[in-house]
Amino acid sequence: MSPQDTHKDDTAKVSAPKPDARPLPADAMIVVPVRDLVLFPEMVFPLSVGRPSSIAAIQQAVREQRQIVLLLQREATKEELTPADLHQTGTIANILRYVTTPDGNHHIVCQGVQRFRVTDFVDGHPFMLARGLHLTEPTASGPEVEARFLVLQGQVREVLDLLPQVPQELRQTVENTTAAGTLADLAASYLDSKPAEKQEVLDAVDLVPRLDKVTDLLAKRLEVLRISTEIGQRTKSSLDARQREMVLREQMAAIQRELGEDDSGKQAIADLDKAITEAKMPPEAETAARKELRRLQRTPEASAEHGMIRTYLDTLVELPWALPETKPIDIAEARRVLDADHFGLEKIKKRIVEYLAVRKLAPEGKAPILCFSGPPGVGKTSLGQSIARAMGRKFARVSLGGVHDEAEIRGHRRTYIGALPGTIIQAIRKAGSRDCVLMLDEIDKMGAGIHGDPSAAMLEVLDPEQNGTFRDNYLDVPFDLSRVVFIATANMLENIPGPLRDRMEVIQLTGYTAGEKLEIAKRYLVRRQLEANGLTAEQAGIDDAALRLIIDGYTREAGVRWLEREIGRALRHVAVEVAEGKASKVQIGTADIEALLGPVRFENEAAMRTSVPGVATGLAWTPVGGDILFIEATRAPGGGRLILTGQLGEVMRESAQAALSLIKSKAVSIGIDPTLFEKHDIHVHVPAGATPKDGPSAGVAMFMALASLLTGRTIRSDTAMTGEISLRGLVLPVGGIKEKVVAAAAAGITRVMLPARNKRDFDDIPEDVRKTLQFVWLEKVEDALAEALSPAEAKAA
Repeated sequence: MSPQDTHKDDTAKVSAPKPDARPLPADAMIVVPVRDLVLFPEMVFPLSVGRPSSIAAIQQAVREQRQIVLLLQREATKEELTPADLHQTGTIANILRYVTTPDGNHHIVCQGVQRFRVTDFVDGHPFMLARGLHLTEPTASGPEVEARFLVLQGQVREVLDLLPQVPQELRQTVENTTAAGTLADLAASYLDSKPAEKQEVLDAVDLVPRLDKVTDLLAKRLEVLRISTEIGQRTKSSLDARQREMVLREQMAAIQRELGEDDSGKQAIADLDKAITEAKMPPEAETAARKELRRLQRTPEASAEHGMIRTYLDTLVELPWALPETKPIDIAEARRVLDADHFGLEKIKKRIVEYLAVRKLAPEGKAPILCFSGPPGVGKTSLGQSIARAMGRKFARVSLGGVHDEAEIRGHRRTYIGALPGTIIQAIRKAGSRDCVLMLDEIDKMGAGIHGDPSAAMLEVLDPEQNGTFRDNYLDVPFDLSRVVFIATANMLENIPGPLRDRMEVIQLTGYTAGEKLEIAKRYLVRRQLEANGLTAEQAGIDDAALRLIIDGYTREAGVRWLEREIGRALRHVAVEVAEGKASKVQIGTADIEALLGPVRFENEAAMRTSVPGVATGLAWTPVGGDILFIEATRAPGGGRLILTGQLGEVMRESAQAALSLIKSKAVSIGIDPTLFEKHDIHVHVPAGATPKDGPSAGVAMFMALASLLTGRTIRSDTAMTGEISLRGLVLPVGGIKEKVVAAAAAGITRVMLPARNKRDFDDIPEDVRKTLQFVWLEKVEDALAEALSPAEAKAA
């Protein structure tokens, strides 16, 4: 409910017509039409008068001190009115005051007296006149009226309580009103409802219908007021909390200013807010970041939690969430970079070129997950940097050797003091690119501990179907790793759990041949060591023959690390001479190597070792590449025992037992006296006793060593062999053929005997090695006897 201050019967402002000279009928009432006002009896309201006929009517009534009747227009916008355009029930009113303002407006203050119902209109006057019934206010009483009165009174009181700034006089008027009809008219008069609804109340002369109409209108209004009040209270409580927070923050800022502290905190919050926007995070990550930013604003800077939240937000905004601009892929340039950085390694170069070609045709494809497996020093780690350069991407490296905590991969939860993201997220953050080349070095050297198994955590990282939503424990939001090119390195694939190995594309890197080592030394190692020792190519150099001597006589490895150290050692002697001014240019030749590096460490033992019966040259695979090993057998009087020494594993011991059983079964055909086995003990030894040895591939070599011993025929000194044997005399295939053959060539062997079923590995052997060796393919042990033993006439007496 709200009081109405001013109402107009017309908006036009014109001068009033001249007063009507004719007398007015005594039983006729002057009618003033109104547009939006319903005046109730005993109510006082101001009224602005603008229509010329209405001004004339007001002036006439004032002159003759007559009452007027206010009738509501049916259509508020209509200007020219007829009796049909007015409601039939109105209110007789006394004009308490009439005022004309300097700007030409006419105003009256009128008070309602009683209801009036028009019966007919009087024509012939400049304004409307009407005759009708003066409706007396009913005074009926009874339970129905009294009950409705009490309900209405309660509603009016509740409305007044809900309305703001209600005058005390209005409350007193309501409390002092005892007549039901008067209270209904008072409530309807101040009720904020449509004029048509108020007109219905005015039309209702009887008390019961009138009270019912006003009660219904008040009930609707009360519901609106209750809801509005509830909303207002909620809004006010929210505003009060904000005002309180604002006041407290102002007080805190004032204290900080008194202490000499600046507003760096506000600036830091603003900077973080800007950084979050610029980071272009996915919706989930941005929601988490902004939530933590709001927590940071509420957290005192002196608390430990403030530092934890700030570190977390700094980590989030520094991560490369958005993909960098796609660069055009130049496959020819990639080939050139790979060839310039590494000699050989054709398989790996081919695989990288294939990936680049696929990315060029399908830019949205997933990145490969490669695993380079091979002995130390063959260039696995440096190859990762070269691949990144060829692809035009950032490079990052994670060393997994010795990692035994699952949190090292997935990160620590932020509940712990000093928590940090895992090494994967930290490496990507350092690289600053979501499509970087990430090298997982020494993945085979991770170990499980009491803190979990890091290799299990790597399953998600290296699974193309899962790593698009990798969730680090510290971040606690998904991060897309699908565009990262993962390159793992390992020496021993057997140490990698099967499920993890299954997720990677394994590419084997075998040891280098002597020729490849020479090329690598000439192209890379000499230049690198010259720079490391402060020398230039004009001050020092090494001949090819000298390099070959270092490779053959001073190193025995699959890679080139040892070779590089020896080259550096030779060049350091030159650096001393140049620094002392004894020489300005030194070219190292073969004659200088022994003086610089000492005596030759490795000599060709094959000829010396196999010059007596009972010695065979075998081929072995080790984690650092291939190697040759000697199987030595001897006999002594005894009871037929087999003695095995040289720190042999269980499988190798079984191979020796199988070789002896096979010799016994073929003794007659080979030309061995069967009684020898009963009267002699046979001792098989594999030198380098401090080194553990195992595997079935020495079966052929053990069989040949025993055959040589018992027949007295030596084995050709230029021949080495490998292969597993069965009790039927078959030669079975083995692994590591390439590494074994390369080691044989490096040791000066010119002839190798291999299982016939290993012909499939022939193409993997470097071409220059194939050209220098003669290959003998064995189906049965008889083939080995025929090819390796010296002629029968050479048998010792």
